[in-house]
Amino acid sequence: MNNLSDDAAKSRRGRRPAAEVRAEVLAATSALLAGEGLRAVTFDRVAARSGVSKTTIYKWWPSPGSLAAESYFSRSEPDLVFHDSGDLFTDIRAQLRSFVRLLTEQGGGRVIAELIGAAQGDPDLSVAVSQRYTMPRRQLAIDYFRHALNRGQLRAGIDPSLLVDQLWGACYNRLLIPDAPLDVDFADDLVTNTLLGAASADYRGGLEAAL
Repeated sequence: MNNLSDDAAKSRRGRRPAAEVRAEVLAATSALLAGEGLRAVTFDRVAARSGVSKTTIYKWWPSPGSLAAESYFSRSEPDLVFHDSGDLFTDIRAQLRSFVRLLTEQGGGRVIAELIGAAQGDPDLSVAVSQRYTMPRRQLAIDYFRHALNRGQLRAGIDPSLLVDQLWGACYNRLLIPDAPLDVDFADDLVTNTLLGAASADYRGGLEAAL
């Protein structure tokens, strides 16, 4: 009886924390995404690469697409931190530059394009993209623009949600419809043109003087 109790205790002590196991699964998925793209992400291949059972993986993610989405979004989050220095132009230009570089220089563009495309026919992936990436990032930008509005840097009545569409939406458009280049120069011009139109009169005067 004591031996059984001892064995059970040892088993419990040897069980790895869920966060550690999840991190290994996400790392394996990220490697597959970076190397071969979305189609390489299957539960079989992730299980083989991570050493985590398919049963465990399926318990946490309803589909390979939702797993791929979380993996990508977790990896890209540090590159898309939304800093608030108190200056509208400086912060938005820095954020949009980071976003464009993630898409064009760090391999994120191919992955996010595949995820958006696959989400059209995969309800689980569609929910994952919205809940884990697009809506949280959209809310961060909206919250920032509301702070800028309160600081008097945006004109009264401006719709923060519309500014998100104008800035990040234009980048997604060039990513998915590559008729024109998506690069940092485009990001800079986009920020300048958008904010000159959206800025309050006082802030615009200082911005025009600085450009």
